[in-house]
Amino acid sequence: MRPAARWIPPPADGADAARLASGLGLPPLVARVLANRGFDVAAAERFLSPGLDGLHDPYLMRDMQPAVERLWQAIQNREPILLYGDYDVDGTSSVVVLKKVIEILGGCAAFHIPHRLKDGYGMRSEVIDRAAREGIRLIVSVDTGIRASEVVRHAQAIGIDVIVTDHHLPEQELPPALAVLNPNRPDCGYPNKSLCGAGVALKLVQALLKRSALPEARQAALLDSFLKPVAIATVADIVPLTGENRVIVQRGLSGMRRVKNAGLRALMTVAGLDEGEPPSTHQVAFRLAPRINAAGRMATAQDVIELFLTSDDSRAKEIAEKLDALNRERQQVEAEIVETLLKQCEEMAGAADQAAFVFAGENWHLGVLGIVASRLVERLCRPVFVLSNAASVDAELGPHLSGSGRSIPAFHLLGALESMPGLFAKFGGHRQAAGVTMAAGQLAEFQRRFQEHAAEVLTAEDMRPVFNADAEAEFAEFTDGGVEQLMRLGPFGFGNAAPLFIVNGAEVAGPVRVLAEGKHFSVPLRQAGRMLFCKAWNFGDRARLFEPGNRLDLLVQVEEDSYSRKRGYSPWCLVLKDARAALAAD
Repeated sequence: MRPAARWIPPPADGADAARLASGLGLPPLVARVLANRGFDVAAAERFLSPGLDGLHDPYLMRDMQPAVERLWQAIQNREPILLYGDYDVDGTSSVVVLKKVIEILGGCAAFHIPHRLKDGYGMRSEVIDRAAREGIRLIVSVDTGIRASEVVRHAQAIGIDVIVTDHHLPEQELPPALAVLNPNRPDCGYPNKSLCGAGVALKLVQALLKRSALPEARQAALLDSFLKPVAIATVADIVPLTGENRVIVQRGLSGMRRVKNAGLRALMTVAGLDEGEPPSTHQVAFRLAPRINAAGRMATAQDVIELFLTSDDSRAKEIAEKLDALNRERQQVEAEIVETLLKQCEEMAGAADQAAFVFAGENWHLGVLGIVASRLVERLCRPVFVLSNAASVDAELGPHLSGSGRSIPAFHLLGALESMPGLFAKFGGHRQAAGVTMAAGQLAEFQRRFQEHAAEVLTAEDMRPVFNADAEAEFAEFTDGGVEQLMRLGPFGFGNAAPLFIVNGAEVAGPVRVLAEGKHFSVPLRQAGRMLFCKAWNFGDRARLFEPGNRLDLLVQVEEDSYSRKRGYSPWCLVLKDARAALAAD
């Protein structure tokens, strides 16, 4: 069940591209991409040279002043501070950067990371009560708390101040905290509404550094060092890599050319990344972030905090290897569930006509359900929830299901849940990702109402993959120099996708090389007299496309290829995103 994709070709007018090429000395291919993305010469020049001046004033964020003053008072008085985080990359990175800056400025901060399976998502009153018994009078939530009004109200009642830092969409009423830092609160005029949780924590760090007496050069150096974990979180949380986020990721990843942090060095080693080479966003998303997330998914995210805080190389190596083993376990569990559900779809009557899916299983590991949902959305092009009964029985709720959902661009996942709130004991998230907890007896009703809601909202076109091509290209334009200039448009990710090129009339020039279990191929292709090899990931069910002599129209992207570079070849490769029989004759 793989829906046929729709290709949207780029506009044909080349006048803007010509101006960019001549004004900035860019190759025509790069100029065409920028022109089709709406850049003029001045905007392109700024885009190609992001700097720290691209970070907004943190005091533009609502409640920043009272948040900084209360934190500064706690630091000066050596009050114990509790950082209340989350178990994913975003939450753990937030804890690390905020704890480090508090300690650098002379304060002391403990942290609490919930256990995904035992505690679930969000803030809990029993943690607040324990903090009170330990003498805590200030709690800072990071990447959580915006929907924890009752917990914040409880903290207030027992004499604990709470500063909420979060980026998730708020409810109609904000939690009654001393300060609520969230660019998505309706009354906040902060220019970047797309910060991840660690990005919001970074703005608090930036404001604290401004409040300090540290020399400006020291402040800038510290801020640059904090950009590394925040860049990883920004990529992992799939927020748009534009504007301020682009600055964070570009500078953060560039700074990873030289890594002093023992834990990050060890993590990069087990992930197979080369020392002295800054990782790409693709490597962060598929090598670093999964290993960080594996701790919270399969065990406890406490290990991640220790990894990034330890200065002991041997301990860092030990934790990094543990995370690597957990990630391998996660991959195996994930693959088994995905395979089961895809087979279930094939056997399900009318599956092709469904607008959305809710799957539930016995004892599926809760830690992998979000990834499983993502894999299914990629394959089915439908909103998907995946639920499990693996959580312990809730005394009030009884037998229940918990899980995660992922969505397609045209469907607002949180909005769908908000149309049926009575079904859930707890839910939250945003447009593209959400989580729910519900009584097991509500499953059939959720499946029915979620499918009906999606059927009302979505059209047949919404449920087809759509590829917006940036430019048409010839194989001859993919040279080492041209690709080097093309990579200046990165870092690539959500909101700033790697350019997508249509290449027409390529011939399969020989037999493919199978890369893994018949799922992936290296395909020799010849076009306009030049031959290149394209990597075709997950094309196992479309192998007949690549029979020698077939003529194809291609959608390709360029990716960095460190394996090729190490062997003395070009440091890049073409990756096939889609292919179809060529429309034009010779």
